Amino acid sequence: AEYNMPYAFIGLILLPIVGNAAEHTTAVTAAYHDLMDLSMGVAIGSSTQVALFVIPYSVIIGWCYGVPMGLDFNLFSTTVFLLSVFIASGVLSDGSGNWFEGTMLC
Repeated sequence: AEYNMPYAFIGLILLPIVGNAAEHTTAVTAAYHDLMDLSMGVAIGSSTQVALFVIPYSVIIGWCYGVPMGLDFNLFSTTVFLLSVFIASGVLSDGSGNWFEGTMLC
């Protein structure tokens, strides 16, 4: 079946979400059992894994199959990514949190 989804969306959004489903489940389960250090560690580790491995791997696989999957992000995407890194860093740096900081991480 053809869904007319761009290859970049499949490779950069859907593939990391499906590939890290086990980590997402572990983070939610740990948070449910009030193990927030473990939950945050798994969530941040999963994000790092996607940024440093899955996305470049998608580009290499796309190159092998002749599908353009470049890492040429526009200014808006780069700004949003850097802003999310700064927000996560600021929220996690003090070692404590509240409901508002939790919503900023979503």
